[in-house]
Amino acid sequence: MSNGKTNKSTINRRSALIGMGASVGAMAASGSFGFASAQSVAPIKIGFQKHATGIGAAYGRWYDTTTQAATKRINDMGGINGRPVELVIEDDGTDPKRGAEVVEKFATQHNCDVAFGTLFSHVVFGSAPRAGELKLPYFVVSEGHHVASGKLNRYTLQPGITDVKSQVQSMAPFVGDTLGKKVTMIYPDFAFGHDHRDFFSDAIEAQGGEVVAKIAIPPTETTFTRYFPSIPRETEVVYHVMVGPAVLTFVKELGEFFGPSRPEIFGFIDSLEAVDINSPGLEFLEGTYFWEGNPRHAQADQTSHDKAFRAAVGVDDRGASLADSKDVSTYAHMFGCWETLNIIKRGMEAADYQGPADRSRLIEAVEAMTDMPASDDHPQGPKRFNGKTHQTFGQQYISQVKDGKLVCVHTASIEDGLYEDEVDYTTQSF
Repeated sequence: MSNGKTNKSTINRRSALIGMGASVGAMAASGSFGFASAQSVAPIKIGFQKHATGIGAAYGRWYDTTTQAATKRINDMGGINGRPVELVIEDDGTDPKRGAEVVEKFATQHNCDVAFGTLFSHVVFGSAPRAGELKLPYFVVSEGHHVASGKLNRYTLQPGITDVKSQVQSMAPFVGDTLGKKVTMIYPDFAFGHDHRDFFSDAIEAQGGEVVAKIAIPPTETTFTRYFPSIPRETEVVYHVMVGPAVLTFVKELGEFFGPSRPEIFGFIDSLEAVDINSPGLEFLEGTYFWEGNPRHAQADQTSHDKAFRAAVGVDDRGASLADSKDVSTYAHMFGCWETLNIIKRGMEAADYQGPADRSRLIEAVEAMTDMPASDDHPQGPKRFNGKTHQTFGQQYISQVKDGKLVCVHTASIEDGLYEDEVDYTTQSF
């Protein structure tokens, strides 16, 4: 992951096209429609801003896997407007300053048509202003409320994954009605965690509950035991959402702190992304609850769309790599890359996108989107896009750990997560 950026980009641009290489030759030989004239057709360049290093590296690796798989599928189906898709991949180090530099490289050195893929909210905040200045459509696959809040710009969109405000608004009724009213929150001390802190506090209060303690932890922290004595004795529910390479340590230490006597525990799966739920030391999670953006473990009512998606990205029914069962994916989030790329494809086709001169037409085409039914393009479930706020809404899932498996016990509807518009980006000029 630490190779030089130029080599990494060259390798990844080449690998993104491997999947279509054989089919291109076959089509050309047969004279069939598609990439028969691919040699003379310039590719659509999508700049993938990857967290290859830094605290987002586990997510970045699986975002890459998903992005490569989605690109291969799009190219196998004929590309976008008859043109192949080429990925240009740059590591932003999960760092805001480097994020802005990567966006600039996409626009000025690589001549990308769009930028795509950013997850961590502080990197989005650091990168989006530069994308707006460069007039480069910037499709983020994050969860912060930064886009829908109106703090960014018309060139920044989040159409393939829901945001924290919608998620916690959907979760709060279940937490308050099922688990308890007095909640202690443990969250990372940056924008994403602050969204949880602020929006869940409001949402649980609307259910007649209260947050009795808010414990912010630096996202680069490696040990957590010293924070747990701050949990008040009156706590009925511990709400946790942590990110970064030390999540397994966090969950283990939380279990060791409470021992056999614990309050109810409701976590966002971020605290366990890329971690096997059956890892030694996690036995205490039995019976606890998690929000999941997409259920990691295949459910009894698994859709054909989820089955096809798992096959495409190479994971099994427990969300682990088919090549290595110990390599657990970031399944609750990475679907957003798949779905966002399909939205970019649909938008470019609606706009008859030919090049950078059509960027504003692309944004307008995406802004015009509304309902997106569950499909192979949208395997996580149905979506409703709000063109004014540039934010999508979707179903949310609550799973309980039962016999070492994440079993979905509640599905919140799209309507459960809707909130009033805070911005209308369509009124902003390009």
